[in-house]
Amino acid sequence: MASASGPDGDGGRRIVSDATGVVVLGACAGWSLITAAAHDGRPEGVLLAVLAVAAGYAAGRIGGALLPVAAPCAGALAGAGLTLAVPHLAPGPQIATPLGHAGATAAVLTLSAGAACCAAWAASGPAARFALRLLAAGTAVLAAALGSATGCVACTAVLLCSLAAGRTRHRGAGLALLAAVAAVVTGLTWAIAAGAVPGGLTAALEERLTPHRVRLWQDAWHLLRENGALGAGPGRFGELSPASAPSLLADGKPHSAPLQQAAEQGLIGLVLLVAAFGWMMYALWRGPRPTPVALTAGAALTGVAAIAAIGNALSFTAVSVGAGLLAGLATARPLADEQPARSADPHPRDTGRAPAW
Repeated sequence: MASASGPDGDGGRRIVSDATGVVVLGACAGWSLITAAAHDGRPEGVLLAVLAVAAGYAAGRIGGALLPVAAPCAGALAGAGLTLAVPHLAPGPQIATPLGHAGATAAVLTLSAGAACCAAWAASGPAARFALRLLAAGTAVLAAALGSATGCVACTAVLLCSLAAGRTRHRGAGLALLAAVAAVVTGLTWAIAAGAVPGGLTAALEERLTPHRVRLWQDAWHLLRENGALGAGPGRFGELSPASAPSLLADGKPHSAPLQQAAEQGLIGLVLLVAAFGWMMYALWRGPRPTPVALTAGAALTGVAAIAAIGNALSFTAVSVGAGLLAGLATARPLADEQPARSADPHPRDTGRAPAW
């Protein structure tokens, strides 16, 4: 007799999560077109990001089903190779490194660490798992060698969270905690932009974040207050921000994904961005993979969300594709059973019932 955790139950949950993703991503694309039409904006960047996430997610689902170990391992190596081949992940020739490229490097390496750890949980032998976790540790070392302290911390955190996930019985609580971490980081950026942080703490944060970045955040906050419904229009922050205009290294971005979304597409755009992150976490919660895989991917995606909250990471296609790819890998049902991973995961989907296998 099949239980809710059987194939039929898994299929129903996957249909719901996939349908939710289609609706959320479609709404993100549609709303960008609406706000662009209202303010003569340029929605191409948002549309490209939505397409990148969708393509990465589809590729991850296919790769995760066919090659649950090799596919995430290849993704981890590709991310590390990308950061070495294109150190600043720049879209074109640069005289100097613009503000935010370090965040893109940190995000790609964080996703690489998450992919390596997911591959480790899917591997069948202790030697393979050790080698893959060593690869994840190597991404932290690479981040440190490239001068990305944020990337080093994020990769290390993903590795530690992955190791702890093997002892976690309830993925829902773990994913909720990860989402809360992302919310706290985002809330701090908003508090700084709104001037709601005490003066002494603000000075310390400005020294770390740079005063120019803080001024960009404040400009985004002012644009939101002036255009709360529809925003100023996609791609228009650079021409409307006083802090962005005089900078030689300006790229027209506020270097905070939530603040950019709110400033350019209003509060509805911000809600859609949050919904996109929430959809990925929901897909991990209801997915068929063992809990350690889901929590590992959730930790990596949370790290990217935190990096994007204080930087320009989501403006790079490689980050959007990588986030979708990791989410797809961690929610795919492998064609072959994952017996070793299941033995380490007594409660694979927190159904509240005894497993059917």
